[in-house]
Amino acid sequence: MSDAAVVVEEQASVLKTLPDFPLSNQRCASQLQQRLDLLLLAIEALDVGAASKMLASAESLGLQSIVPHALALWRLRCTNPWRRSYNRTLLTLDQAKALTAIAHYQAKPLNVTMRQLLIAERQMRVKQLPVGTNFLLSDYLDQFRSHFGSRMNHRRAKVSVLLASEPAMDDFALGLLNQLLFCTGTIGLERLWISLFDGEVT
Repeated sequence: MSDAAVVVEEQASVLKTLPDFPLSNQRCASQLQQRLDLLLLAIEALDVGAASKMLASAESLGLQSIVPHALALWRLRCTNPWRRSYNRTLLTLDQAKALTAIAHYQAKPLNVTMRQLLIAERQMRVKQLPVGTNFLLSDYLDQFRSHFGSRMNHRRAKVSVLLASEPAMDDFALGLLNQLLFCTGTIGLERLWISLFDGEVT
C-alpha cells in the first residue's frame, strides 16, 4: 500500500468513529462552529504551545487533507461568527469532525490541569470569593480573556457583553473548561461530537 493510501485509510478511521447526522446540504450550523472554535481557544489559554500541537495532532490523526497547515486551521476556526475575521463559511461534516478530534486529543493531556482548576473554582465559590483571585485560576482566566479580546469581533452583542463583565467572562471561560473535561473521559470524542448537535438533530 502506498504512503498516500495509508494516510487516507488512517484519516478514514478517525472520521468514521463519529456518526454522521442528516444536515441540510451536509453543512454544519454556525453555532456548532462557534462552539468548536471557543473550545480550541480555551485549550490555547491552558497551554501556551497548543497552536503548534494542534497541527501535530492533525498530522498524527491523518487529517492532513483537511488541516494541512496553520493557515488551513485558522480558516476553519474563522467559521466562528464571533471572530473578527469571520469568513461566513459553513463547515462540512468531515471538517467539523476533524476540529472535534483535534480538540479531544489536545484536551486529554490537560485533564489533570482542568480538574485542578475546576476544584479550585468550587473552593472559591464555597468561600464566596472571586474566582479570578485564585492563583491557579488567574493565569487561565487572564489568558482566555486576552485571546478572546484579541480575536473576537467586539461589535458582536454577546462578545461585547462578555468583555464588559469580568465575572461573566470568568463564568464563560470556566464553562468551556467543564465542556472540555467532559470530552476527555471514556468515549470522550464521541460524546463531544454528539453534544455539538444537541437540539439541532431530531
